[in-house]
Amino acid sequence: MDLSQIKEPKQIKPLSIPELEKLAADIREFLIKKLSVTGGHLAPNLGVVELTLALHYLFDSPKDKFLWDVGHQVYVHKILTGRADQFDTLRQFKGLSGFPKRAESEHDIWETGHSSTSLSAAMGMAISRDLKGEKHRVIAIIGDGAMTGGMALEALNHIGHEQRNMMIILNDNEMSIAPNVGALHNYLGKLRTDNRYVKAKEELELLLKKIPAIGGKLAKTAEKIKDSLKYLVLNGILFEELGLTYFGPINGHNFEDLFTALKQADKTPGPVLVHILTKKGKGYKPAELDSDKFHGISPYKIESGEVVKKSSPPSYTEIFGRTIVKIGGQDKKIVAITAAMPSGTGLTLFQAMYPKRFFDVGIAEQHATTMAAGLAVEGMKPVLAIYSTFLQRGYDQLVHDVTRQNLHVTFAIDRAGFVGADGETHHGVFDIAYLRSLPNMTIMMPKDENELQHLLYTAIEYCDGPVAVRYPRGSGLGVELDEEFQPIPIGKFEIVSNGQDVVILAVGPMVHLALQAASKLAEIGIEPMVVNARFIKPLDEEMLLDFADKGLDILTVEEGVIKGGFGSSILEFYSEHQKEMNIRMIGIPDQFIEQGSIPELRELVGLTAENIAEQVKNLIFHKQRA
Repeated sequence: MDLSQIKEPKQIKPLSIPELEKLAADIREFLIKKLSVTGGHLAPNLGVVELTLALHYLFDSPKDKFLWDVGHQVYVHKILTGRADQFDTLRQFKGLSGFPKRAESEHDIWETGHSSTSLSAAMGMAISRDLKGEKHRVIAIIGDGAMTGGMALEALNHIGHEQRNMMIILNDNEMSIAPNVGALHNYLGKLRTDNRYVKAKEELELLLKKIPAIGGKLAKTAEKIKDSLKYLVLNGILFEELGLTYFGPINGHNFEDLFTALKQADKTPGPVLVHILTKKGKGYKPAELDSDKFHGISPYKIESGEVVKKSSPPSYTEIFGRTIVKIGGQDKKIVAITAAMPSGTGLTLFQAMYPKRFFDVGIAEQHATTMAAGLAVEGMKPVLAIYSTFLQRGYDQLVHDVTRQNLHVTFAIDRAGFVGADGETHHGVFDIAYLRSLPNMTIMMPKDENELQHLLYTAIEYCDGPVAVRYPRGSGLGVELDEEFQPIPIGKFEIVSNGQDVVILAVGPMVHLALQAASKLAEIGIEPMVVNARFIKPLDEEMLLDFADKGLDILTVEEGVIKGGFGSSILEFYSEHQKEMNIRMIGIPDQFIEQGSIPELRELVGLTAENIAEQVKNLIFHKQRA
């Protein structure tokens, strides 16, 4: 079947199982080919081909609601809902999203990019359906890694209590981005290897039915036997104790097994959980052998799986990883924590070097934050390495457990700023705004990778309370790295280019853009002062008051939201000091920004050397007219 000719899922319903198997092979070939050019989440999607086909074959989207947890495994769903011809634009500016997108299709009924949200949303949809008297299925598809998230466990508890008709597909591939951790993962491992419970339960129920008119004490005894059986065969029946009917484990690559289990589950009243076993990366050997690498992959060579790379300096993530290992070797109190992202955050080397001081807590950002607080109370120096977008999930713990108690926890915030192709769910553009309002919090951002190692050293060894060191995704500038760490005076900016006409206060990578703008302005006789505002909080009050005394206009530049951001803090500072200043701000406007390359997105919002230069000219022109 020509995949581009599939416009609706109903087109696959007449197919036989051999024809579905052929279609599954065609889809895998299509994904391997297309993603070798665009990049994307290859391994997760190769693992859910048969499962996605089975869901669309048996059920009726969009009437029946499919909720994909995390959402990076929806490529097959997008193909079956008429979007195969858009895959050349996957994750590109103005192109096909790599996640469910309601604006793209009526079949995408829930948008997500973070894990563990599907069960709560599905519960809300099931309640809504029942209140409105409608008749349709609500089906949440969640991975075993996402099932360890706090939200998912809270939702399971409520779902079991409510007993509404809904289906949970547990896609168990034994691997999220990093190997899954925790008691729940170990429990699922036992379920994978023991099918005796369902069979024994069915046989016992059949036996009891043959006993005529049993009542009273005998009936109670029979129920006790059934309950005891659960614990005899398996060490705890978590899902059934929570009130869900459990089916599985099921081979997620066998259509007959899938159809049998899903049909049986569909006939069962109340909430059901269907445990599906799949292989991440199935059908493409490089992805099967290294599903971590192919979870989210850049363009690659199909024959070998080798990533097509351009020569570039080390990434900020790599510099962080090397630095924390070096500092950790000098200070035995340092403990590194990640929430299921040891590779993505650069902690794999620390894990190898100091395994007793490394902790992967799974997809549990709230727990990670408060655990770090507990470590800090006892005199350790915890470093929580986390993406900006995921730290949002631990906000209450930041407020209540870390900053309120003024505990020395270092947050190494990766992916601060635009992240590119993953789009609005992953851009790290809100953390300045949600961190700087918190008492006791110190916020730093380096202008380059050399300054990163010094700020990290300063944060860990010279700060007393909570501190955030934020840094961008991608390669550094290629600057030379100092051999020895140097503490940087807390709250002190750095003048990187002198000038007397106007001040450009730039944060992080924007310093480099500001220097480019200064070069352009110098050609027309304008000499701005470029300042590296490496401390977002506390501000360099002495320098800012000096600017006011000299009557210098100020342009702030940040790759974060303007509302509540760094520029806002400069306005607040001068307002508090009753200084009348001419200030303009460049940053991200009050909207969610779509996917695209980082240069494209910076161009979209005006974070370019050209626009910085233009805004400086406007400031000067305004002053001259005044």
